[in-house]
This record gives sequence, structure tokens and C-alpha cells, in this order.
Amino acid sequence: MKLHDRKSPRAKWNDYNGAEYFVTICTKNRLHFFGEVVDGTMQLTEVGKYASRCIMKINEINPDADVPIFVVMPNHIHMVIILDGGVGLPSVGLSQCGSPTNDNSTNDCPTNANPTSDVKDTEMQRRANCCGRLSHIIGQFKSAVTRFAKANQVPFSWQTRYYDRIVRNRDEMNQIALYIEQNPMKWEMDRFNSCE
Repeated sequence: MKLHDRKSPRAKWNDYNGAEYFVTICTKNRLHFFGEVVDGTMQLTEVGKYASRCIMKINEINPDADVPIFVVMPNHIHMVIILDGGVGLPSVGLSQCGSPTNDNSTNDCPTNANPTSDVKDTEMQRRANCCGRLSHIIGQFKSAVTRFAKANQVPFSWQTRYYDRIVRNRDEMNQIALYIEQNPMKWEMDRFNSCE
């Protein structure tokens, strides 16, 4: 099936530019690229640490977005992203997130995007721009982590899509926050604790 033939899982009544979202992003084949859970605590690899730093910079780079809670697990990431519905905000990139590269230099996140010549990245960016701010921010994040892994010669790849759920009320938000907080402690029972 061609990508453009797939039915969109997105809610037709939401423009994905403003709301509270519970997001799950998985690695390809659920491989443990981000680390391992040891005694209920996540032990991050360098890619896992970088992913965590990038998530913490999402608000700095995207003033209309906030990530109040997240967890990086061995093969997936859960986070809550709150978008205030800002339209027309500048598009900025997450190409570097203040972490060392393989040449031991440190770069801070830029204030504008670094265009890439990679056709696949360009196409994914085009699709993200058509699907609202949430998709755009997730695309920035995934690209940044992928570039970091490539620059450091670490095998890494994402699952093509990600899962999002619109959070509808405070009770649901509290349940999601508790789930995210307890995810490492309940790893043995987690449905993501396996490769497909």
C-alpha cells in the first residue's frame, strides 16, 4: 500500500494545532536503542540521553509547546505535549540539542532550521507541515535524534508513525501522568517490552 493510500488515524475535528496530547513514539521493530530498565530505573544509552535532552528543549525551541511530563523507555517514548494553538510561529529546528557529538564539541539548539538535502527528510518535513503543529514538532524531534545517531555512528531508526491521543479532561491527564511516571517500574508488564 502506498503511503498516500493509507487512511489517516487523525481526528477530523481537530487541527492538531492546539490541545493536550498523549504521544507515544516507538523505535523500529521495538529495538532497545534507548537503554534498559534495571531494578525499575531506566538506564539510558547516549541516544537515550540525547532524546531526553531534546524533549526538555521542545518548549525552548517551540514557544507554543510544553512537555510537562515524559519518559524515555528502552524502545519507546511517552510524553504529554500541550500546544497553545499558536499559529504562524516560526519553524525552528532541533538539529543539535546541546550534547556532545563524536568530535567532543558541544552545540546548542539553533534558533532557525538547518535545511537538509536529504530527500526523505524533506518529504517527511513536508508531510509534517500539512498535519498541524503536533506532527511538525514530533518530526523535528525524530529527525534530531536520527541525525545524532548517524553523526555518532550508532545504529538507530524510528517506527514510521507515532501514536497520539487527545487528552479530554483533568482525570484523564492525571491517569496518563501516573502511567508515564510508573512506566519504568512496570516495565516487565509493559506491552512494549518485546520486539515485533
